[in-house]
Amino acid sequence: MAVVHAGAPAAAGTPPSPGDRQCSGAGRVVGLDGIRGLAALYVVVHHCWLLTFPGYPANTGPGWLGWLVYGRLAVVAFIVLSGFSLAISPARDAWRLGGTLRFARRRAWRILPPYWAALAVSLVIASVVPSLPLSAPPTLRSVVVYGLLMQDVVAAPAPNGAFWSIAVEVGLYLVFPVLVLIRRRAGAVATLAAVTVPVVVIGLLCRDLSTTARATGYTLELAPLFTAGVLAAGVVAAPERIRRLPWHRLAALAAVPVLLLVVVQGSVWTVRHYYWVDLAAGPAIALFLAAVATRRPAGLVRLLDSRPLRAIGGFSFSLYLIHLPIVALISRRVVAPHLGSGLPAFWATLVVAVPICLMAARGFAALVETPFQRRRPGEPRTTAGRRGPEEKTG
Repeated sequence: MAVVHAGAPAAAGTPPSPGDRQCSGAGRVVGLDGIRGLAALYVVVHHCWLLTFPGYPANTGPGWLGWLVYGRLAVVAFIVLSGFSLAISPARDAWRLGGTLRFARRRAWRILPPYWAALAVSLVIASVVPSLPLSAPPTLRSVVVYGLLMQDVVAAPAPNGAFWSIAVEVGLYLVFPVLVLIRRRAGAVATLAAVTVPVVVIGLLCRDLSTTARATGYTLELAPLFTAGVLAAGVVAAPERIRRLPWHRLAALAAVPVLLLVVVQGSVWTVRHYYWVDLAAGPAIALFLAAVATRRPAGLVRLLDSRPLRAIGGFSFSLYLIHLPIVALISRRVVAPHLGSGLPAFWATLVVAVPICLMAARGFAALVETPFQRRRPGEPRTTAGRRGPEEKTG
């Protein structure tokens, strides 16, 4: 993200002026790291739930834990947030990307080293412990397919069930320069329509595609969600009258129908209709990001910018990459032999796995993620500095 000009922060709850960039440090939009941290934590807790209450997509656990069924929606949030984070710099520069090759090189530098390191770890664990859930004993085909990020189009035994979304993310990076170009030349409405209309038409015509009970795999509806995030980033450079809009209230209004639908229809129906549920949830998430970018509601933004959530957000990509084998090992090899499944097993898995995942992810990030955030490709180590939020999108 482009380095912004520093200005005095706006008073809590007061929309800032266009010159007031609401940043803490070089280019960091306050609150985004906290959202990353919360979303990554939710995915970890979801997998703790998933491995101790069999029967997914049915909720076989206590009703008050039913909200943990929907781990897929955290990935949806990541996708929207990714588009938002990447688009902040172009939005501030009249929707100019600054070079497609330069963008692609930075994305590869940011994503591939930690992904390949996590893939190596996952391959080893899946080979040594072949009975782990949400993974399969890898083959040479697994190494090639997952190494080339082709897992969503070519079938291969999965060494880590969480890796499906990384391939989706990389595919969206490939179309990001095109989205920025369309936004600059044709506007926001045309950009959103160009991506969303074909996805809706395909979903209506191919019911098997849009009503399949799957939580992983390449899904077309994530492209409009990424696009919604890209367009929502325009709020950072919008005129004062746009920035003053009650984005947090609009986000709540957009979220209520989706939440009611999920509650009324239940988890089985929701998972089978993720195609449409994802599309319905996207606007609420994009509006919420616009609200956070304008620091509203102020109390929530302060919470999101708290030190613990910022810290977790700083290594959220690593947490997402490596948590699943750790949770699976603890659930199957440590907890299940003593407690089986059910609520006691869930609490035990949660208490043991979450701290271990956090510590492991922080160490993993320090080794193979943070060094690539701090130094761009071709940049001497002596001139490397802290990067803006677009360098931390995973």
